[in-house]
Amino acid sequence: MIEEQIPAALAGERLDRIVSLVTECSRSDAAALIAVGGVQLDGVVQTTGKLRVKETQIVLVDEAMLPVPEPPQADASVDFTVVYEDEQIIVVDKPAGLVVHPGAGNPDRTLVNGLLAHYPEIADVGETHRPGIVHRLDIGTTGLLVVARTERAYHFLVNALSSRDVGRVYRAVVWGHLDNPVGVIDAPIGRDHRDPMRMSVVVDGKSARTRYRVLQGYRTPADVSVLECRLETGRTHQIRVHLSAIGHPVVGDGQYGGIRVAVPCPRPFLHAAGLELVHPVTGETLSFESVLPTDLAAVEASLSDPIG
Repeated sequence: MIEEQIPAALAGERLDRIVSLVTECSRSDAAALIAVGGVQLDGVVQTTGKLRVKETQIVLVDEAMLPVPEPPQADASVDFTVVYEDEQIIVVDKPAGLVVHPGAGNPDRTLVNGLLAHYPEIADVGETHRPGIVHRLDIGTTGLLVVARTERAYHFLVNALSSRDVGRVYRAVVWGHLDNPVGVIDAPIGRDHRDPMRMSVVVDGKSARTRYRVLQGYRTPADVSVLECRLETGRTHQIRVHLSAIGHPVVGDGQYGGIRVAVPCPRPFLHAAGLELVHPVTGETLSFESVLPTDLAAVEASLSDPIG
């Protein structure tokens, strides 16, 4: 069950839009869920999505009653790189522009569709609409993620991620010079109260922690810093939101204030450069690294006049 309080930014919106936002499903699926009694507003079951909500109302959504989506289909034309595979797991180096799994607005041509073409057995692993997927990368983020190939591996990895036993290291370039060379950003993340299409640091959000270390600062063509970031939690847009919240948005990130003419960047400068995990069967610690893709490497190469 999902429980959310209606913020001021969403007051007056239709109930079906609210349900679509909190479940990340389509408006038609949200309307169908409401019609079968899967949504309560202030404890009362509502059956029409046209109802306008009010600020502070509590919406309760039973995700289990959502219409069952069509299983994703295999698509061998989807391009991605496999850096490791065995009978239990697959480690992928995801390119920019590739959505990880089907969802509203992205019904096909996702990483999952490509994986199914090469590893059809994952169709029965994990959740039906995103088989094998235990964590995600944003569409504009490149780099490493692990996929479960068996149900045993799936549950092991989900638990490992929940208990923070999977090491996820990102390389980012951000605007400005940070006051502290190392630090932890510990701030809850949820939907922005003024713009529900964005995430933000909000008092009623879910706990989120990001560790960072400054690798190098530069002064030319602008004040920027190269960071290593390590996730302790895995909230939507976590690194981008946290860095923006402390006044150092990711270069190239238009959604969170990171686009400026001094350092043009084709997308958010965020790359999942390292992944460390314990193998779900052998218990061996596995480590993987991914080099910067050429577009981000070119941006970093354009920086000069280093600090220190």
